[in-house]
Amino acid sequence: MKERGWRAIIFDMDGLVLDSEPTYVKAWQAAADELGFAMPAEFWDGLTGCSGMTVTRRLQEQSGIRFNLEKFQQLSSVYWLAHVQHHGIAVKPGLFAVLEVLAKYRLPFCLATNSALAAAQQCLAWAGLSDVFSYIVAGDMVAAAKPAPDIFLRAAAELAQPVEDCLVLEDSPTGVRAALAAGTPCVFVPSFHPADAWAVEHADFLMEDLHQVADFISARQHHPL
Repeated sequence: MKERGWRAIIFDMDGLVLDSEPTYVKAWQAAADELGFAMPAEFWDGLTGCSGMTVTRRLQEQSGIRFNLEKFQQLSSVYWLAHVQHHGIAVKPGLFAVLEVLAKYRLPFCLATNSALAAAQQCLAWAGLSDVFSYIVAGDMVAAAKPAPDIFLRAAAELAQPVEDCLVLEDSPTGVRAALAAGTPCVFVPSFHPADAWAVEHADFLMEDLHQVADFISARQHHPL
């Protein structure tokens, strides 16, 4: 991969922009526990970044035919909504540092998420970020969600940039797989630790947080190699 500055930045949402992954996991755990299907933490952590269909499939595979998926979805929605309505959704540290760098260098950017568009917009509102992203590419706007490449290919098209000149920021193995499939350079910023070994190996760059990402983008725009 050629080392250079970037022409556009593509953000994932859950776990990268928003510290929302723990809220989903807690809601899923509470719903499953209420239904009598307690599962290990490793199972829930493995669902980070996955589309709703993938979460559903893995739950069914893990729990068997006795698992009441409809009731699970109802309960988890109630638990999650109660939490975010009371507490809001936290923004990941360093996001505003990245946005300042993008404004300085006039780099276009967008949000690319497996969430449905309406859900993404609501989550951004709860986090106080409604006016931050001019472009959002959501899971219900493409034929296939991540780990398929569709979302990132659509995002690059919306930004009017070649996909190889966009930099994807992701926190999950699912997102890293999608970036690889799209041919898009990817920074992996793990939202859970220990970080997924496959994503660490296959992402183009590994960074601790968005503050480090901000410094990285700024340095590349100053000194593209």
